Amino acid sequence: MEKVILIGASLKTDFTHSHALEELARLAETAGGKVCAAYHVRVQSFNAATLIGTGKLQEIAAECESQQIDSVIFDEEITPAQQKNLEDILPAKVIDRTRLILDIFAQRARTQEGKLQVELAQLNYLLPRLSGKGTAMMQQKGGIGMRGPGERKLEYDRRRLRARISRLEQEIEQVKKERSLRREKRQRVPLPQIALIGYTNAGKSTLLNSLTQEQAVYADDKLFATLDPTTRRVPMKGGGQMLFTDTVGFIQKLPHSLVSAFRATLEETAFADVLLHVHDSASEERETQSQTVHQILTDLQASRLPIIDVFNKTDLLSAPRLQALKKAYPQAIFISAQNAKGLDSLLKAVEKALKTKWKVRPLQLSTKQADMIGQIYTRSLVLSSTATADGGLKLKIMATDGNYSELLKKTTLP
Repeated sequence: MEKVILIGASLKTDFTHSHALEELARLAETAGGKVCAAYHVRVQSFNAATLIGTGKLQEIAAECESQQIDSVIFDEEITPAQQKNLEDILPAKVIDRTRLILDIFAQRARTQEGKLQVELAQLNYLLPRLSGKGTAMMQQKGGIGMRGPGERKLEYDRRRLRARISRLEQEIEQVKKERSLRREKRQRVPLPQIALIGYTNAGKSTLLNSLTQEQAVYADDKLFATLDPTTRRVPMKGGGQMLFTDTVGFIQKLPHSLVSAFRATLEETAFADVLLHVHDSASEERETQSQTVHQILTDLQASRLPIIDVFNKTDLLSAPRLQALKKAYPQAIFISAQNAKGLDSLLKAVEKALKTKWKVRPLQLSTKQADMIGQIYTRSLVLSSTATADGGLKLKIMATDGNYSELLKKTTLP
């Protein structure tokens, strides 16, 4: 386990809450580090060369020596030049929040798609940070008129990285096409699609496991415990099934390279019928986390979709605090995914929200159309079923316009 020191930097004119480094500490622990010390440095202005003052850096360097620190992690993103200067002063590896999150994502990626996206983000981060050692690393090339310094090792490495980035972008583009095809197949045999979104460690995976009554998704009290999206079917009491998708958790200062690389995955959110915004109701930073989620949804152009606020981990709240939260958010649903409490209310709220797209419609089957029952239950939510005098069925269903049109081609209106 690596021993690490955390450094947060902010301007004296800004108010930075102490919880900022608490989240960085959790990220470091998730990556396998042991936090030995944390510094929150307030400066008049950021140092272009080293981000913070050299006096404080000398103090931190002494701490690194005394505790044999392996890594120093900055909460702010540092430039390639700053990283080089910092490594000249600090006797430890220097990384920033972006590099730390990339490392966690690399550990968590399980599917081929996730691994490609992580590698692309890592290479885009690494490219401007390559450094060479001058003419000592130059290559030679034989042939008349071709002798000389040749191509530097640095230039060669950069060219290889750019080529790999280009190949990864092509592979991810192919992944996007395949994902689009799968999405089209789901729309041909459509079911209501619900996306679980929220800040990392809000309990989305635990909620999906509770809804499906199986441990299909890895869930743990860690940041980014799950990375790859998982979709499962959840039966509805009114008949039919719905698709619930567990998405990657959001976080403050989410690296732009990750947002770009994971856009193919995150865009699944924009195609959902309803979004369940899962809040960690026990978190002291709940409001800030909520703002982060809404900002990312806006960036993905998904904020226009119906959103249900779901406050999870209510079992960790005192009764007065829970009542205050319910008063502040009267339209929200309050659950404990760990204890499977409040799930009936959640499913009722989902079904109500779906009515904007999945409308209540009539349908009638004759005695010769009994073989359509299975298809109807697959393509719609059957709300009621009544036998007719001639032995047929009179149904009331919830279905999309496309679904209803397909069913009408093979059935009759009442």
